[in-house]
Amino acid sequence: EFTREVTDTQMPLVAPVILPEMYKIFTMAEVYGIRTRSRAVEIFTTCAHMICNMEELEKARGAAKVLIFPMVQQFTEAFVQALQMPDGPTSDSGFKMEVLKAVTALVKNYPKHMVSSMQQILPIVWNTLTESAALYPSQQMVLARTETEVNYTEEVEDPVDSDGEVLGFENLVFSIFEFVHALLENNKFKSTVKKALPELIYYILLYMQITEEQIKVWTANPQQFVEDEDDDTFSYTVRIAAQDLLLAVAADFQNESASALAAAATRHLQEAEQAKNNGAEHWWKIHEACMLALGSVKSIITDSVKNGRIHFDMHGFLTNVVLADLNLSVSPFLLGRALWAASRFTVAMSPELIQQFLQATVSGLHETQPPSVRISAVRAIWGYCDQLKISESTHVLQPFLPSILDGLIHLATQFSSEVLNLVLETLCIVCTVDPAFTASVESKICPFTIAIFLKYSNDPVVASLAQDIFKELAQIEACQGPMQMRLIPTLVSIMQAPADKIPAGLCATSIDILTTVVRNTKPPLSQLLICQAFPAVAQCSLNTDDNATMQNGGECLRAYVSVALEQVAQWHDEQGHSGLWYVMQVVSQLLDPRTSEFTAAFVGRLVSTLISKAGSELGENLDQILRAILSKMQQAETLSVMQSLIMVFAHLVHSQLEPLLEFLCSLPGPTGKPALEFVMAEWMSRQHLFYGQYEGKV
Repeated sequence: EFTREVTDTQMPLVAPVILPEMYKIFTMAEVYGIRTRSRAVEIFTTCAHMICNMEELEKARGAAKVLIFPMVQQFTEAFVQALQMPDGPTSDSGFKMEVLKAVTALVKNYPKHMVSSMQQILPIVWNTLTESAALYPSQQMVLARTETEVNYTEEVEDPVDSDGEVLGFENLVFSIFEFVHALLENNKFKSTVKKALPELIYYILLYMQITEEQIKVWTANPQQFVEDEDDDTFSYTVRIAAQDLLLAVAADFQNESASALAAAATRHLQEAEQAKNNGAEHWWKIHEACMLALGSVKSIITDSVKNGRIHFDMHGFLTNVVLADLNLSVSPFLLGRALWAASRFTVAMSPELIQQFLQATVSGLHETQPPSVRISAVRAIWGYCDQLKISESTHVLQPFLPSILDGLIHLATQFSSEVLNLVLETLCIVCTVDPAFTASVESKICPFTIAIFLKYSNDPVVASLAQDIFKELAQIEACQGPMQMRLIPTLVSIMQAPADKIPAGLCATSIDILTTVVRNTKPPLSQLLICQAFPAVAQCSLNTDDNATMQNGGECLRAYVSVALEQVAQWHDEQGHSGLWYVMQVVSQLLDPRTSEFTAAFVGRLVSTLISKAGSELGENLDQILRAILSKMQQAETLSVMQSLIMVFAHLVHSQLEPLLEFLCSLPGPTGKPALEFVMAEWMSRQHLFYGQYEGKV
C-alpha cells in the first residue's frame, strides 16, 4: 500500500532504501512465504513503472540511471531463476505471474537494459507457455498437477493474495500474453516474435479452446454466451486473451501470420483426427478453436490464398471440416461455430456450397435447437448478409429470407437483453438485403419493432437498435407509407402523454426516432409527418423541463427544417402560427438564460440550418436569435455548448459577413466593448479545443 501512495517527488528518497530490501525478501525463499515474496516483486514493478513515468514527464531526468539501473541486472537474474522453479512450497502460478509482470515492465520501460538478458528469459517464458498449454482448457485446476486436463471438471481453490485477488492459472497465462504484447510493441524485440510465429500461433490455438467451465456457464445462461463471444465484450478470459494476441500478431505480420496460422490449423486438425480415432471425447474443441481463429482473421487468409502466398486447402477445410462438423452431434458449441465460420468465407465458396450452409443456418434457428446453436445461427446470418452484400450476391439469400425473418422474430420473443440485441442487429441488416422482400413483410417487421421498443423502453441499446430498423424501413419507398401509419401515431401519443404517465426518457427517445424517420424520408413529407408529428414535437419541446427532451426536440425540428422547410413554413395551427414560428419559439426556449446551459448543446446546429435554409425569411428574428446566443455565451461554461454557439457566428462569417460585423459592432458586450470583441476572444481562446466534424464548411 505504501509504494502505491509514493509520489514522484518522494521516489528518489524511497527507491534506494526499499528496492534492496525487496530484493532480499524476494530471494530469501527459505525465510519468507510465497505471498510475501510476490508482494516484494509487485513493489519492484510499481517502482519501475513510476521511475519510467518520471523520466517521460521530465520531472527527474536521469532518475532511472540512479534509482533502478543499478538493480536491474540482479533482479533480472533472480527473475530468471524464479521462473524456472517448479510449483511447490516456494513457487506457484501467482508468484510466477508477478515475476512475469515485473519482467514485462522492464521490457516495456527499459528495453535497452533488457537486450542482454533476453536470451535467458525467452526460452523460460516459452517453456511456461507450452507447459501451461498442457493444462488448458480446464480453468479450475490444481496448479501442481501434471496430467493433461482437457476436460477436467473438479472444483479446487486457487491461491489468493492479501488483496483478495485470485492467483489462478489464467492470471499466469494473461501475464505470458502481456509479455508477448510488450515484445510486439518494441522494435528491438519484434523480430523475436516474428521468428517464433509458427509455434506461437500453434499454442495460441490451444488457448482459444472452450473450457468445461465455459460450457457449463454458457449452457445455463445463453445471455452470457452472447456477451462473452461478442467482439466488444467486457469479459476477459484466456480464450479472449489468446484471440487478442492472435489479432495483434496478425496486424503486425499479415503474410507471416497467415502462413503460420494455416500451418498451425492444419497440424491441429490432423492431431484432432488422430485423437478422434483413438476415442478421445474432446477432440472437437480444437476444431472449434481453429474455426474461431481462421474466421477472426479471415481477410488475411482469403487474400493470401487468392494471391498464392500460402497453400491452404480452403475448399477442403470448408467441406471436410466445417460442413462435416455440421453433420455431427458432438457439441452444440461446435455446431454453432461451424455455422459462424462458414458465414465468414462466402468468397471462397461455390453457390451450391453457400446454399448448403444457408440451409443449415436456417435449420440452426429452429426452436428445437439448443440456444447456443440458435444464437450462432443469428451471428452467421449477419455474416452472410454482410459478405454477400459486399460481393453483390444477395440473390443467393433471397429464397431463405422468409424463414430467416420468422426465425429471428420467434427468437426475439423468447429472449431479452444480449440475445435480443443480437437479433435486432441482425434483423436490421436483413432489412437491407432485398427492398422488395422487406416491403412485403413490413407488416411483420414494423409492429414487432414497435412492440419491442415499447416493452424495453428503459433500455437505451434496444431503443437505438429499433431506431436503426426504422431508419432502414424509412429508406425503402414502398415501406414509408405503411410504416408511418403504424409508427407515427404511437410516437405522437407518447409525446402528448403527461410526463408522469410514461417511463422517464421515453419521450426523448420517441423524438429521436421521429428525427430518424424524417431525415431518411424523401420530401415531400407526408401529411402524417407534417400535420400530426411536427406540431406534437414542437409542443412537447416547448412544454417540457427535461433537458434531453428539449435537446432532441431541437434536433428533430432541425431535421424538419433541413428536409422540408417549405412544408414547415406553409403549415399553420388554428391560431394562424406557422411551423417556422414554432421553430423560432423552440430556439428561444433552448437559448433562454434561465434554462440549463445543456439545453443549448445542439442549438447552434439548429440555428445554422435555419439560417442556411430560411435566410431572408427570418428577418428581425435573426437579430433576436443572435442576441440570445450572445446572452447564452456569457452563461455557458461547457466546451461543447460554447462550440455549438460559436459555430453560428462561424457560419454567418461565410454567408453574411458584413451584416454580421455591423450587428456585432453595434451591440455592447459584457464589458461594455463591442460584442465582436467578446465573440472573437471567446472563439480564439477555445478554437484549438473544438472537436468533431463540422456540419458544413466553416
